Amino acid sequence: MMTFRVVHKPSNNHVRCPYRIVDQATGREIDWINQYLDYEMLRRLADTTLRTYAHELLHFLRWWEGVHHTDVVTKDALTQTTLLDYVRFQSGQERELTGATINQRVAIVDRALRITFPDAPHQAAPALQTTYWQRAPMGIGKPRPALSRLRVKTPKRTIVPLSVDEVARFWSSFRNSRDLAIVGLMLLQGLRSQEVLDLNRDDLLLSEAQIRVRGKGSKTRFLPLAPEANQLLDHYLRLERPQTSTNALFVSLKGPARGARMTPAGLRSLFRHHRRTTGVKMANPHRFRHTFASDMVRAGVSLPALMQLMGHAQIQTTMVYVQVTPLEVYQQYARAVSQHIRPVPGTLS
Repeated sequence: MMTFRVVHKPSNNHVRCPYRIVDQATGREIDWINQYLDYEMLRRLADTTLRTYAHELLHFLRWWEGVHHTDVVTKDALTQTTLLDYVRFQSGQERELTGATINQRVAIVDRALRITFPDAPHQAAPALQTTYWQRAPMGIGKPRPALSRLRVKTPKRTIVPLSVDEVARFWSSFRNSRDLAIVGLMLLQGLRSQEVLDLNRDDLLLSEAQIRVRGKGSKTRFLPLAPEANQLLDHYLRLERPQTSTNALFVSLKGPARGARMTPAGLRSLFRHHRRTTGVKMANPHRFRHTFASDMVRAGVSLPALMQLMGHAQIQTTMVYVQVTPLEVYQQYARAVSQHIRPVPGTLS
């Protein structure tokens, strides 16, 4: 049996994905997967997205080899039940997987197979796809036909923001300006973890209270900088950031990598340490982003404005973050009626 793994091979070649799936024993690359990853690289996907794709395709490859006793995937070997068999395998594992995890894996594998083997029999499986009319966002525009593919039914996604007490406990555990600035950009600006790590010094326009952010798909947006975030960043730059030739904003503060750009692994380690210290188990970068969105909605920020602040391409994504209680619905409606209700022509007799 072959032993496969995802390796990271940084390159200046902008058409070659840095994540490759190889056989550890021989160094042989799995061509069809790596060529697909190169294809996605051309779409300018985020580094974290490409890494996720590579690991999920590695999971499928290991399953395929266990079933077919070969790592070679061909058009003729794919059948109308391939994806369904893959779902059944995951559903029967000892470690219970959530429907969301299975759906993500299947969606990635399905896309990779459709791109690589467009005429394979599994594409025509009638049980795995139906055509339906997709309503346009917010009712704007015309409905369009869309393809519904294989999915596992999952409960409605509920996102709970961090409480004031949880934020305060987590915040109080930090002892340096860099870490406070990082958490501040997530809590006060709603930045994704990769957006924080990708920041450069020249992205800060502190005198203008603005910050330039490169989001998913390398899309750039300019955001107003909260006064507290501005102060945290200024303190970090003046008093703590090491003198280094790199343009990276957030760098390692000690050790052999001192002065080098902070890595995703370093950020995960940082949050893991403070979760243990404070006992705030749900404190992670994405939860801080959710908390920001929830705070903005409660402060009266409109959905279109929040969509721009968070760097979403679709307003449906923004709506996932919008959760209000029945009492808040009543209060907002009452306020709107008292302030903005238009006069009703005529009177009831």
